[in-house]
Amino acid sequence: MGRLNGKIAVVTGAADGIGHAIAEAMAREGAHVFASDIADAKGEAFAAGLRSQGLAADYVHCDVAVEADIRNLIETAVKKGGRLDVLVNNAAISIGGMPVYEMTDEQWHRLIAVNLTSVFRGCKFALPHMIGQKSGSIINLASAQGHIGLDGWTAYAGAKGAIHSMTRQMAVEFGPHNVRVNSISPGTIATPMNDQVIAELGEHIARAWVKMHPLGRIGRPSEIAEAAVYLASDAAGFTTGTDLRVDGGLTAAPRFVPDLV
Repeated sequence: MGRLNGKIAVVTGAADGIGHAIAEAMAREGAHVFASDIADAKGEAFAAGLRSQGLAADYVHCDVAVEADIRNLIETAVKKGGRLDVLVNNAAISIGGMPVYEMTDEQWHRLIAVNLTSVFRGCKFALPHMIGQKSGSIINLASAQGHIGLDGWTAYAGAKGAIHSMTRQMAVEFGPHNVRVNSISPGTIATPMNDQVIAELGEHIARAWVKMHPLGRIGRPSEIAEAAVYLASDAAGFTTGTDLRVDGGLTAAPRFVPDLV
């Protein structure tokens, strides 16, 4: 407890899944968390639940595909909190499971807007505050698919690979201002987004995911949250430009595509 005492943290896509776990973990570690999402009822209930436990939390509506929403999220956190110590660019959608030549322009642009442009915008509005106070930690949620290939997910992997490159670049550029920028690459995690993939593509996908991870299981959102808390904390004060792979060994293994029948 207390690893993030006094810090002001913004987490996007916090109504469920990984973002929900990160926001809750950071609040429990003493941060004042500004959780955002488009699922307003769930988000409001989540923040209210944290406050009922004596934790500091606010909910702010934010569609990360809308620039004005991201600007408002950052400005609200700074106005209420007086500063901005942590930004977690987590919100993402899953569009894939198809050859790239079957993906429509509409699907491509939607995925890039939510999964990649949102990271650019979050950093764009957060960095001036962090530079001004000469401190800050930005954590970008990437993916194991930015490191290895998986049939049908070219666009998703492209967006996540770009996050890796942007993270390294910003770490170098803004390190002199004492702003740290890191990414986390989860393996397959038990989230509502992945439940949706299973519903769309079939139960065989779930069995394949388990086989692909050397630990013999998929991950829990809380395991990604622990990594995020570390990167946000002073314990990671000399850690920047790093991609932390929390992937059950997925990217360490030889490329293995299990029987999907």
